[in-house]
Amino acid sequence: MTGQKVLPLVVRIERSAPPRRTDALEAAALAVLTLLDDPRALDGGEWAEPVRTWETIGIRKVVRRARGAEWRRVLDLPGITVVSGSAEVRVHPPVPLDEWPKDLSRLQVSGTDLTDSAPPGPPGEVTLWINPRLEMSAGKAMAQAGHAAQLAWWGSDERARQAWRDRGLSVAVRTVDLTGWAALVDSGLPVVRDAGFTEIEPGSCTVVADAPWLRHGGFRPAGSGPLRSS
Repeated sequence: MTGQKVLPLVVRIERSAPPRRTDALEAAALAVLTLLDDPRALDGGEWAEPVRTWETIGIRKVVRRARGAEWRRVLDLPGITVVSGSAEVRVHPPVPLDEWPKDLSRLQVSGTDLTDSAPPGPPGEVTLWINPRLEMSAGKAMAQAGHAAQLAWWGSDERARQAWRDRGLSVAVRTVDLTGWAALVDSGLPVVRDAGFTEIEPGSCTVVADAPWLRHGGFRPAGSGPLRSS
């Protein structure tokens, strides 16, 4: 697609201390929210043009992994690093699909098969619910969590966004049971439907974003192009 951009997300995975899976998913969601709320991504900011182009054509996200010197090189590129529990994720402003910076393009996409050492805690006020029927690598699920966080942000008015900021843009990622999933998909809450580039069938519902204000006020999506995930 001409002019298509993607949002690079890089997760730090050191051999001796890989992050927990849920922490990585939550860090990816937090990274996306942090970028969307960063002054550099808003009108007049240095990242505004690539962010607007990315949002208009699609909000595709690609997750890659780095460790050691690779991670240190990533930190030298424009972007934002967030920490959630045991996970570190760096988000970079959108780049052209076929013109990644060299220090990002050389990173591997595979190898993000992370696990949780213990069951995650209770859901939060903002929870991204994962489809229990789908098997996704951690990298794939991180991209989907990022999509859901973005839909929740778009569906929030300024009052809700400010309250969310006051809580540090906290977000939980959990897997719901089959009965709960069916109810969520039919609830009118924002649902991520995958474009089918990798791992799962096109049109698969992957994540539902849930928050009290999304339930009470209804989901009001910002005008944007279709989702593109990977």
